[in-house]
Amino acid sequence: MDMREKQLSHRYFFEGKIMKARLDEVELPNGKTAPREVCEHVGGVGILPIDRNGNIILVRQFRYPYDAEILEIPAGKLDHGEAESAADCGARELKEETGCTAGRIVPLGCVYPSPGFLTEVVHLFAALDLTDGEMQPDEDEFVEVVRLPIAEVEAMVSRDAIRDAKTLAALYRAKLKGLY
Repeated sequence: MDMREKQLSHRYFFEGKIMKARLDEVELPNGKTAPREVCEHVGGVGILPIDRNGNIILVRQFRYPYDAEILEIPAGKLDHGEAESAADCGARELKEETGCTAGRIVPLGCVYPSPGFLTEVVHLFAALDLTDGEMQPDEDEFVEVVRLPIAEVEAMVSRDAIRDAKTLAALYRAKLKGLY
């Protein structure tokens, strides 16, 4: 069965720096029509730093939509143009948010954070063979670096203390690849 939906119309309601919101009308496989709310996003990168001592490096930062500080892997938007690859963006975000540089960056695939309405694709990487350095956060970015043993991070995941989807996916994929 072909489950594709055909876009009949679209109308933008908001166009910002990193996302646009639109309302589409689509034709369903059965010939009926339905509305689809879509948030177009520039996409992003998440990078899982694993140090030589078996620690995961996370960042704690305030996330306005949730009105809470959360722990997550260093991450950022693919907003530097086509000249910057996803891996380069991950390396840049790693340096900015943790001060670390990676001797090796391993691809962990992509995830769709919320495919029911969001076009964002997050490219995931692991950062290995780390060298410490100075953080270089963006001027509107306030982060605290948190180094935790892998077992402690996994315990936090188990008790629902880490909820960030890209962090959970990167941890699982790195484990499946035998990176820790």
